[in-house]
Amino acid sequence: MPTIDSFHAIEILDSRGRPTLQVTCQLADGVKASASVPSGASTGKAEALELRDGDRNRYRGLGCRSAVSHVESLITSHLANAECQTQRQLDEALLELDGTTNKSRLGANAILGCSLAFCRAVAKSIGVPFYQHVAEQFDLQPRRLPRLSINLFSGGKHAGGQVAIQDVLVVPIADSVTESLEMTYEVYQTAADICRERYGMRLLTADEGGLAPPCTNCDQMFELAVEAIAKAGLTDRIQLAVDVASSHFESDGTYTLDGQDRTGTEMIDLLSHWVTSYPIVSMEDGLAEEDWQNWTSFVGRHGEDVRVVGDDLLCTNPGRIRRAVAEKAANTLLLKVNQIGTLTEAAEARRLAVEAGWQVVISARSGETEDNWLADLAVGWSGDFIKVGSISQSERLAKYNRLLEIEQETGWKIEGSV
Repeated sequence: MPTIDSFHAIEILDSRGRPTLQVTCQLADGVKASASVPSGASTGKAEALELRDGDRNRYRGLGCRSAVSHVESLITSHLANAECQTQRQLDEALLELDGTTNKSRLGANAILGCSLAFCRAVAKSIGVPFYQHVAEQFDLQPRRLPRLSINLFSGGKHAGGQVAIQDVLVVPIADSVTESLEMTYEVYQTAADICRERYGMRLLTADEGGLAPPCTNCDQMFELAVEAIAKAGLTDRIQLAVDVASSHFESDGTYTLDGQDRTGTEMIDLLSHWVTSYPIVSMEDGLAEEDWQNWTSFVGRHGEDVRVVGDDLLCTNPGRIRRAVAEKAANTLLLKVNQIGTLTEAAEARRLAVEAGWQVVISARSGETEDNWLADLAVGWSGDFIKVGSISQSERLAKYNRLLEIEQETGWKIEGSV
C-alpha cells in the first residue's frame, strides 16, 4: 500500500511569468514524483480558490508562498506516514484537512499539486504509465486518443481584446495525433502568412500561442480562419471551434461586442449566425455563466448541430453540472482539474457528464507550464477532445509531444465524431 513520506513545494513561474506551484510527493519506498499546477486568466466565478499571497510588493500580489507553506507544513504534517490505497483516499484526506467549500484554507493550487504529485508517484512506484494509472484509479479502460482542438486566432483576455471572443480553434478531421498536428501546422503557417501580408504584422501570439491579428469584428476573424484553411488546401478536413468567453463582455444581461449591445436573445441570434455561416462544430461559453435560461434556449436551437460547451458555466463543478443536465443547458463539459481542485472531484464531474450522454473536452489553462500530465489525463480518462492551445510555445508543445509518445507506445487512434 502506498505510504506518504512527505510533500515538498516550490514557487515556479507559469507561461505568463506569474507564480504557481510545483509539488513533489515522496513515498516511503523512496520514489519521488512532481507535478506543476496551471492557472487560468479567463476564470469562472464558481472555480475553487487559487491561493495568492496578496503582497503587492511581490509579483503584484500574485505570489504563492502561502500555498507553498501549506504544502510543506499543514499538508505534510497531516499526511506524513499516511497509507493511501487509492487516489480517492488521498484526495478525501486533503479535502477534510481544508474543510471549506472552495478550498480557501489550503488553496486549490496547493491541494491540486499534492493530488497530482501523489498520483504520479504511485504510478512511478508500481511501474505503469501515468495515463494507465489515472484511468485504473477511476475504473476506466482507455483504448483511444482524444481529438485535437487547437488555437488558431485569439482575442478577449487571451490577447489584446481586439475582438471580444477569446479563441477561434481548428479541429482536424484525422485519426492520428501525428496527422492532426501536420494539418494544423500548415493552416497556422498559412494564417501567419496572411497576417503578415494583410496587416504587416510579424508572428505575435496570445497567451495560449494563437495568432492575434487586428480584426475589427468577430466575423472578420472567422472569415480569416476559413481563408487560411482554404489556402492550405484543407477545407474538407478541418472544422472550427469557438471559445466565446461571453461572461467577460456581459453585464446585467447585456452583451457588448463588435460595437453593439445585445440582449440574451440577440446574442443567441448572433451565435446562430456564426454556426450557420462558418464550419463551427463547437461553441464554448456562448452565453454568460449565470445566464441559464438562454443557455437552455441555445441548446434547444442548436444542440443537435454543435457541441454546446460549458466552461465558466460549469467550472468542472459536480453541482453545476447536475443543474445543467437537468435544465438541458449544455451538452459538453470542458474539464479543467484546477477549477475543482482534486483528481477525484474532477473524475466525478467527468462521470456525471458521460452518464448524461455529453462529450468531454480535457482542457489546459492560459497559464501553463512545461509539465505534460494533462496529455496523460486526457488519454486515461478517454476525453473526446483535448484543448491545449496552439502549436507554438513550449508549455503547449509539451502536451502535444507527450500525446505523440503515447500514440507511438499504444498504437491507439483518434475515434469518435467531430
